[in-house]
Amino acid sequence: MAAPLTLLLIVAVTIRAVLFRSSLAEVISERVEVVSPLNAWKRVVEGLALLDLGVSPYSGDVFHETPLMIYLFHFMVDYAEIVFMIADGITAVALYLSIQTYNKNVFRKQKYALESDRYPADSLELLRSPKEMLYIPLKVAMFYLLNPFTILSCVAKSTCGLNNAIIALFILCTLKGSALLSGILLALATYQSIYPLTLFAPALLFFLQRLYIPVNLRRSSFWFFTLQYAFIYVGSLVVITGLSFFLLGSWDFIPSVYGFIFSVPDLTPNIGLFWYFFAEMFEHFRLFFICVFQINVFFYTIPLSIKLKEHPVFLIFMQIAIISIFKSYPTVGDVALYMAFLPAWSHLYRFLRNIFLVSCVLLACSALFPVLWHLWIYAGSANSNFYYAITLLFNFGQILLVSDYFYAYLRREHHLTHGLYLKKKDGTEATLVLK
Repeated sequence: MAAPLTLLLIVAVTIRAVLFRSSLAEVISERVEVVSPLNAWKRVVEGLALLDLGVSPYSGDVFHETPLMIYLFHFMVDYAEIVFMIADGITAVALYLSIQTYNKNVFRKQKYALESDRYPADSLELLRSPKEMLYIPLKVAMFYLLNPFTILSCVAKSTCGLNNAIIALFILCTLKGSALLSGILLALATYQSIYPLTLFAPALLFFLQRLYIPVNLRRSSFWFFTLQYAFIYVGSLVVITGLSFFLLGSWDFIPSVYGFIFSVPDLTPNIGLFWYFFAEMFEHFRLFFICVFQINVFFYTIPLSIKLKEHPVFLIFMQIAIISIFKSYPTVGDVALYMAFLPAWSHLYRFLRNIFLVSCVLLACSALFPVLWHLWIYAGSANSNFYYAITLLFNFGQILLVSDYFYAYLRREHHLTHGLYLKKKDGTEATLVLK
């Protein structure tokens, strides 16, 4: 599989290199769907200019990236295009290796369950074959590298691509069983944008499952490993934050980065849910509704962790999708990361109920974003309501997509346990309902 992956990387790099040298690069870098006040390249350049003048990049209200990011580009600014292409390549390879490892684990568990005769006879057709799973890692890498959302994000030099690389490496280290590297990379991802904090639960569940430690609050082994992993994570986060203070010489970055993410002061339009709502919000209600909106990202972690405690890899997918939908400044690069996982769940297609509708909605919204933006900003024949309507529809499509995969995953697991053809007590066919 090395040759197809290498060919894919060459094609992806070629497409990006051509676009970097075209007149489209400047247009793409200004698109509000592709960049946000957090990750826009022109804001990084502004921060670098202030740093070169000996002024704190956080002294104004322009730069909101982390200190490690600005110091990275302080040395690599002349090679920024190469850095972003390498970041996309690292993400794709990490996802490829992650899904390859995951498929091996799935096949091994499936083989043991078959030998133990745990599956009902009529559910054997749901089992996955090695031939079916062979090309899935390559499809995942292809879904990431050739996704127009990923390409646009890279060409715009959005730092979202670097965040995606960190999360992909975290997933790889987790699936490979390295708790140390997993904790460090999760701390780095959290340092970059806070929201990956929710990935702590699925990572912990994966390691507990791997070490055959039951999720039991009365077991000392459970608490010992949980505290051990939490210590790695929190310790790494403290070290990274301390290093940022050492480089910058002040704590200015905390309100400028994390305060900015949580308080949402910049209401520049994007593909998220925050900007229009808070533009219309009365100031004395603002704090309450910010708490309501922000809690969405974190609220679903506990119930999903309880429901999917036996399936931590699918839980990681769910959490990444929830982050990309409900974060305060989302871009299409965030959407591209969780969409790359869709080929890994190809065995769920028979149970999906709304995939055609969702596909049409997402494609239509993607096409209408620039159209309605032009009508609003340039032609003056529309207003912000039109653009926000498409934003709402786009997020509705994402929620429907994620909930559909959630339903399909749980339904397949139910069939593997109770049989494919369910019957009521009177012998008629039963319908499975997700509650």
